[in-house]
Amino acid sequence: MPSRMLAEIAEQPEALRRTFAALLPRIGELEALAAGARQVLFIARGSSDNAAVYGQYLCSARAGRLTTLAAPSLATAYHATLDLRGVLAVAISQSGATEEIVTTLTWARGCGARTVAITNVPGSPLAAAADLTLLTQAGPEQAVPATKTYTTQLAAVAMLATALGRGSGDMDPELEALARVPEAVEGMLELGPAAGRLAERLVGTETLVVSGRGFAYSTALEVALKLKETCYLTAVGLSYADLVHGPIAIVDTGTPALLVAAADGPMLPDMTALARRIAETGADVYGIGGDPTFAAACQAALPGPSLPEYLAPFALVVPGQLLAEALARAKGIDPDAPRGLRKVTQTGS
Repeated sequence: MPSRMLAEIAEQPEALRRTFAALLPRIGELEALAAGARQVLFIARGSSDNAAVYGQYLCSARAGRLTTLAAPSLATAYHATLDLRGVLAVAISQSGATEEIVTTLTWARGCGARTVAITNVPGSPLAAAADLTLLTQAGPEQAVPATKTYTTQLAAVAMLATALGRGSGDMDPELEALARVPEAVEGMLELGPAAGRLAERLVGTETLVVSGRGFAYSTALEVALKLKETCYLTAVGLSYADLVHGPIAIVDTGTPALLVAAADGPMLPDMTALARRIAETGADVYGIGGDPTFAAACQAALPGPSLPEYLAPFALVVPGQLLAEALARAKGIDPDAPRGLRKVTQTGS
């Protein structure tokens, strides 16, 4: 029987279409709320934190706003008082019920920030705490590992970045590019058999390094998380720069690497060179995305989408999701119900 996780992976194109359609009319409200904001602060944990990493690159590189990731313990444990005037605080939570995230957004608002919630649950505590809520349209997600809720969070982040960058030029090309995303994600669903074959190569693997750079870094982190959750691998998610500054020493004949790259952009040559460097050590190196030269440098590669680099993470994550689901089943693990995990994780307030 197909897993619920696999069924929800397949629901992503329609979930994205619904989310874009629902959030497009909110751009004006977002623009008004963010007027004068000079910095964006993302608040999140888990898969939502990986969506925030994407937002960090997108809002900085495409919308011209300095963007950082919050340390929630500053609010919940240290009770720090910061001057957050001129800051747009954006909290991301699938359930909107993680107490730590709600508390941190409330704290940010008390420190002078304007606040936005990105959640999949209407009427959630997080939505009640925010000045404005972007409600994703993923629908109920039954499998514990986040798939369609993650990609719809990326959609909300992209709409936020579009609103932030609206004053710098014509918005139509941005919206036209976003309109291509659901179809690109749909195309990635055809990679199920190829993901299954790659999973067979990894059945005996206990430790794996997953790396990306630039916009694809968020995807590398999310794929690593999915492999940890569903397959019980020690999957180490690292940026290209962090990997080559020392941890590359752990990549050897017993520890393969999985590299994630967009089909274009300034990071692709470095990721291709990294694939060659790892292969020269005798370690196995696998790929997701890239171009034919990148794929040729890997022992095996799952193709990525023909989207511009800044939108590629929407579809690049799908081969990784399919790989995690297939590998879990190959290892005799139920991908829908990883041990020790629940859909809503409370990390304290």
